[in-house]
Amino acid sequence: MSVTTTAAAPRRSIKAWTVLAYAALIIGSIISLIPFFWMVTSSFKDPSKVFADPPQWWPNPWLWSNYAKAFEKLPFALYTWNTVKITATCMVGQLLSCSLVAFGFARMRFPGRDILFIVLLSTMMLPAQVTMIPVFKIFATLGWYDTFLPLTVPAFFGSAFFVFLLRQYYMTIPHEMDEAARIDGASTWQVYWQVLLPQAKPALATVAIFSFMAHWNDFLGPLIYLSTPAKRTLALGLYAFQGQYSTDWNYLMAASTVVMLPPLILFFAAQKYFIQGVVISGVKG
Repeated sequence: MSVTTTAAAPRRSIKAWTVLAYAALIIGSIISLIPFFWMVTSSFKDPSKVFADPPQWWPNPWLWSNYAKAFEKLPFALYTWNTVKITATCMVGQLLSCSLVAFGFARMRFPGRDILFIVLLSTMMLPAQVTMIPVFKIFATLGWYDTFLPLTVPAFFGSAFFVFLLRQYYMTIPHEMDEAARIDGASTWQVYWQVLLPQAKPALATVAIFSFMAHWNDFLGPLIYLSTPAKRTLALGLYAFQGQYSTDWNYLMAASTVVMLPPLILFFAAQKYFIQGVVISGVKG
């Protein structure tokens, strides 16, 4: 009887800690969702009630017309098309370049490979603000100012973080698969394209999600390199709701809610691959 009682005590303790952990996670999730909830509800409010005191959490009345008026204030379709072109081009460029560079670091043997990989990782410690002016000067000298080229071409030269993530994932794939493919007469390119890439779908999905979110929400890049209103992206379009003396907060929240939907849908659609890619990529160093 005493043994049974002693064994039951740790179980109750484990259950109690589990309940506390879930309670803490639920409370933290609710707190983190408050800004999102405020954004969505504010998109249906009258301008005078957005910052009402005390706060009005539920719109009264619900102004569905805020969305239509928000889209009338800016060429939403044009800005969306510009954003889609930049985002899709950058996604393709980063998936191709980063997966190829990661393949070289993970599968090919050459002198100085580890040193070069360390140098690559060290570039992540360099803030983008440090290189902002010289990079702008280079693109301006090339005549790329006020074009999409400064926003898309760098994506085809890889990203240190994405290379690291894909390289870690490649290292979890057995080398026997490469050897079997080479015995069958496959070249190095075929090993990369037909053997490793199909096996790295979770990691590629993770890179695609990160890349999509980074370029879809990018504000600083288009602000620096684009001056023509017709070339603006959605992030710059949202900024147009903020005037010098006033801000149309209800229209801004309505447009922000719509702009936020594509990354949200993409994340939930590829959530399984995203989590699997991040977890497995950190298993082997």
